[in-house]
Amino acid sequence: MNASVKIMLSYDYCHFEVCKSTDENLTDKEINELRKDVQRLADEAVRQYKIAKRKAELRNSDSFKKERFVKIYEDALRKTPEDRSPEEMAIVKQRDDEEWEDQFNQNEYDYEDDEDTYRW
Repeated sequence: MNASVKIMLSYDYCHFEVCKSTDENLTDKEINELRKDVQRLADEAVRQYKIAKRKAELRNSDSFKKERFVKIYEDALRKTPEDRSPEEMAIVKQRDDEEWEDQFNQNEYDYEDDEDTYRW
């Protein structure tokens, strides 16, 4: 018997659809295995979507944190070192480090596959 399997999932107002079909003659057991593979692919799409959404949220949060960091830094520079708060002193010191911006750089997620993906 030829088989075609389609799984549709909805998650967080997004829809994921995965289809597989074959012209080979399959037993019911083989069709069920095909269904499981399709379900796993759809589940993987949702898992990767969750990661991408979280990374996007972090990028937005990082932008806000960076603006706050720069404001505190600029305010601290207007003060004498003796008048700076411990937080301001730490930010001035951290800002002088060449890699200070790295803490705010959240890379975009491009739906990379993890090492453990597809081990079923």
